[in-house]
Amino acid sequence: MPKLVDLKASPYNLDDDQVAWVEETLAGMSLDEQVGQLFTNLFFFGEDSFSGNPYTAEDIIEKFHIGIARYHGGTAEKVQGLLNRLQKASKVPLLIAANCDSGGNGAMSDGTYIASGAQTEATGSVEVARNAGYVSGREMRAIGANLNFDPCVDILFNWRNTIVNTRAYGTNADDVIKYTIPFVEGQRESGILTCVKHWPGDGTEERDQHLILGVNELQPDEWDASFGKVYRAHIENGVEMIMAGHIALPYYQQKLNPELKDEEILPATLADELLNGLLKTELGFNGAIITDASHMLGMTSAMRREDYVPLSIAAGCDAFLFFNNLEEDFGFMKAGVENGVITKERLDDANRRVLGLKAKLNLHRAQAQGTLLRTASDLDVVGCEEHLAMRADAADKGITLVKNTLDQLPLNPNDHRRIRIYHLTGEVGGITGGGDPVMLNTYVKLLEERGYEVEVNDGTTRVKGPTLKYRDEVDAALILAEVIGYGAQNNYRIQWKTAMSNECPWYVWEVPTFMVSHNFTTHLHDATMVKCYVNAYHPNEENVRATLDKLEGKSEFRGTPNDLVWADKWQARL
Repeated sequence: MPKLVDLKASPYNLDDDQVAWVEETLAGMSLDEQVGQLFTNLFFFGEDSFSGNPYTAEDIIEKFHIGIARYHGGTAEKVQGLLNRLQKASKVPLLIAANCDSGGNGAMSDGTYIASGAQTEATGSVEVARNAGYVSGREMRAIGANLNFDPCVDILFNWRNTIVNTRAYGTNADDVIKYTIPFVEGQRESGILTCVKHWPGDGTEERDQHLILGVNELQPDEWDASFGKVYRAHIENGVEMIMAGHIALPYYQQKLNPELKDEEILPATLADELLNGLLKTELGFNGAIITDASHMLGMTSAMRREDYVPLSIAAGCDAFLFFNNLEEDFGFMKAGVENGVITKERLDDANRRVLGLKAKLNLHRAQAQGTLLRTASDLDVVGCEEHLAMRADAADKGITLVKNTLDQLPLNPNDHRRIRIYHLTGEVGGITGGGDPVMLNTYVKLLEERGYEVEVNDGTTRVKGPTLKYRDEVDAALILAEVIGYGAQNNYRIQWKTAMSNECPWYVWEVPTFMVSHNFTTHLHDATMVKCYVNAYHPNEENVRATLDKLEGKSEFRGTPNDLVWADKWQARL
């Protein structure tokens, strides 16, 4: 039998009054309200979910009684307005989640980026890690969010994995623990709850659970020494929530249940042996488990949605991330209770775990006192000077010179006055952005201010022209990789704009060539011929400015690369 929650133990540590509120609230709930408490709805500005429903935000609260809210997009002012509306409309105060893995920019479009996991690892600084969590927490609190679906505690074993390439804090358990615990401590200063992800661990393979069932192929002893070590550390540190990924752990699952056949192996979101067994019982996790997004194919490929919606809760998840269709999913979950797939004991336990987190935050007291909603003055911390100074510090410490084998630095307007820029992009208008000219325009502006003449290459053609003419017209080539994407490919790599495009680095022996990646760290796999390569991690203006300062020798490169940047290619080191 799976253990039931103990609200007086870690991570809740509730007092008698807080426990009483949980029990009184639970006792007063109708079946519909209990079912609704399991759901997390995703709100968009201009529409209320990706199901194209006809409801307002308030309608969704009233009709579906959701327990957790997420949202997408919006400035701090707009997000705060929406979250205030949601809390004002909700009878039971809401957990409101954001995805802040790098700073406040994950909570709002004008939030402050500090450092991604990859950039933090490159800095070697636990202070940068703590600052990223600190700024995430302060800016989340300013808009009314109270639960961070981060940090990512995955371990980047496989250089081909682009899902956690920038989000992972290291290539081993010790580094991930070293940086993610301070991140959590930083955000806790603002009273923000933590949800780490993606149980039981991403980073061993290259595929994307948005598109296919993920598989962590580690043997049980290998998992215990790596991902298991990370999760034990966070459980001991009092993590409140864990997000289950649509990831199977087949060898461990078959160890836990020797009768389990290959065709019976399910993703962690639906696997009793991984949730109730390994996580809640063997590792002693007493908090709440939430599924990863339920539209991802790692989940949808397991069985009919009608079946997996309630099975996720029956298997040990306590909250369900995102509706596909509001009425349909709500009906699937309610039917699962009525037909016994979700027992009354399991439903009550899941509700207690979610309500207990609300009690830990004292949301009910704030609601009663009229202090739950945020005000315009709260937004003063967003993008404040303190946060911007932390961003600058992280940029200075993190930007990494991976190679400079021809000793072509420093870049300077005397030797390299006429620069040709090659802008490599991923999807245009994708879920996570990318493909727009904002970063490119920043480079052009700053370079021209520094005395360079800049020409942006048209990579849609194969025409290269005479090489001697190229050398006569161009003093240096600057390749800017801004390949950002999500959910359209299993593995993101450089994709040239056309076959044998003139942006391919055919020119590395013709003029000094400098390549900078502002996202993924492993582009040398597709550009081994480049002799000067920099990882700059993020396309914000501070990282662009710091990168130019370092290329010009005005500031030293201080970041340290991990061995995966070489993508297992000996040529990349030349």
